[in-house]
Amino acid sequence: MDINLEGRVAVVTGASRGIGAAIAKTYADAGAKVVITARKPEGLAEAVEEIGGDVHAIAAHAGKAEDAERVVAETISKFGRLDVLVNNAATNPYMGPVIDAEIRAWDKTFEVNLRGPLLWTQAAYRGWMKEHGGSVINISSIDGLRPGGPLAIYGVTKSALVFLSQQLATEVGPNVRVNVLAPGLVKTEFARALWEGAGDDAKYPWPLQRLGQPTDIANAALFLASDASSWTTGAVLTVDGGGTFRV
Repeated sequence: MDINLEGRVAVVTGASRGIGAAIAKTYADAGAKVVITARKPEGLAEAVEEIGGDVHAIAAHAGKAEDAERVVAETISKFGRLDVLVNNAATNPYMGPVIDAEIRAWDKTFEVNLRGPLLWTQAAYRGWMKEHGGSVINISSIDGLRPGGPLAIYGVTKSALVFLSQQLATEVGPNVRVNVLAPGLVKTEFARALWEGAGDDAKYPWPLQRLGQPTDIANAALFLASDASSWTTGAVLTVDGGGTFRV
């Protein structure tokens, strides 16, 4: 299937590296104009060079309403529209049991991972999508689909993000679609603590046996952004090499 995003404009948060940067590049390669955001301007500048295409960078904090509104307004001013929003930005300041967590870590994780996607979706919806339609893609995780993992607070926020996405899908249809991507373990800097030391030839205990790559997630995000998924909303697309049913 030849999927293209010609004539469309996308905003991708947390896009200076990893999954966000891969999604931005895949969208740009498919013909979209792309706005990437992250907190640090220097990381964004490097990403723009690596991604290529029609890409614009805006430094912004994923958990702040004023930043979301500013990015949406600047995107529409520069490109004239906003068709796709990818809420990819996330944080994980704490690893360990929820019962032992400090409330500051809890609040920080919820600010970025759950409050942030709501704020950015509200800004995109009010600024453009309510009248013109669009697609919102929220990046969750398989840690949000089952309890018991080492990223406990992170998993709670990602589980809540699934519910939030499905609730929003019921509210903003039929013109706006809201879907979820749930990656498994992907070889990114963000997840380094979970894969470092295993070696490039390591085989993992799930059917496809390898780590995910950012492009694996980006390809799924391309599908959800395109007309190929025009009858898909409120869905959770798991991209994890079969990890959620590993033996």
